[in-house]
Amino acid sequence: MVAKTFFGFEEILTKELRNLGAERVEQGNRMASFYGDIGFMYKANLCLRTALKILKPITSKKIRNEKELYNFIQSIQWNEYLDTNDTFAIYTTVNSTIFTHSQFASLKAKDAIVDKFRKETGERPSVDTEYPDLTINIHIQQDLCTVSLDSSGGSLHQRGYRTMTNIAPINEVLAAGLLLLSGWDGQCDFLDPMCGSGTLAIEAAMIACNIPANLNRKEFAFEKWLDWDMDLFEKIEKACLNKTRDFHHTIIGSDKAPSAIRKARQNVENANLTDFIKIQDSNFFESSKEGEKQLHMVFNPPYGERLELDAEVFYGQIGDTLKQHYPATNAWFITSNLEGLKYVGLRPSRKIKVFNGKLESRLVKYEIYAGSKKAKFQDKS
Repeated sequence: MVAKTFFGFEEILTKELRNLGAERVEQGNRMASFYGDIGFMYKANLCLRTALKILKPITSKKIRNEKELYNFIQSIQWNEYLDTNDTFAIYTTVNSTIFTHSQFASLKAKDAIVDKFRKETGERPSVDTEYPDLTINIHIQQDLCTVSLDSSGGSLHQRGYRTMTNIAPINEVLAAGLLLLSGWDGQCDFLDPMCGSGTLAIEAAMIACNIPANLNRKEFAFEKWLDWDMDLFEKIEKACLNKTRDFHHTIIGSDKAPSAIRKARQNVENANLTDFIKIQDSNFFESSKEGEKQLHMVFNPPYGERLELDAEVFYGQIGDTLKQHYPATNAWFITSNLEGLKYVGLRPSRKIKVFNGKLESRLVKYEIYAGSKKAKFQDKS
């Protein structure tokens, strides 16, 4: 199988797969390939935090032209996956000099499937791009054509808990990946001081408590497959829920916008995490750290892309607030405003290249020590 992910998350995804028990895991570009049975496919969809889709390849072949593509698709035993009264959709990606238009390749493949059914049964399945019973993924890399079934359906970032969003919400898979890149493991207090609709706080709580990422999701594509085994899925879901763990620290999401607070609270409730997450009304630039314990902070400040801001003032305020009011804190945030980072006035200890949608961004880490850094190192010596 193939798990697809964002740029920069390949290593974490590979680690996630190995921890789940996948076999023969190999890291690729924005993906990882692995082996497992049908039960593991269910488990991967349910539990992986940094996967966008789980594809199950069924066959591949070298093709040189559109006729060979048509014949290849028609040679597949589609009646093992589709009935004539089912619906299907085809999504194609091409990186080839033979095929330059993905839509044309999809159309050829659709014709091949429809013609095969019509020839064999006199009837044909219909195309439905909205709610298909079977989603087929075709990948053409130069002359190699790989046909896969999409076991996820809608992207796995659609966790099912976020019904309310703000102007620039962070993708749930991106949020989980940033948290894992930051080393968040639920072993201290957590704060997102610009929480928006609460995504980072919710993903942080699910990581801390080892709750399956897609527990609240409405459905997966494999539930419409001919070999769907509901009993097996429920057994796997129960086994995963038995591995949740206690959390003995606090997770806080705060924001200065009343609309964000309202939406975040609703989403936390949707995720059944009100026992673990506190959403509070607070302006980060007027706030201070509560208590003396170590704090892990991850946030997604506005970049100035969709929300107007003065980068010099805004990023300067971030640096000043961290320096003056947040001792003993590991502060991480993501931004595509690389110019703005110059005004933070602190030296980042880590800088990781990631993408937020199409925006090239950096996930940066600032270590704020209790007392001076010099004193910190003298204590150790």
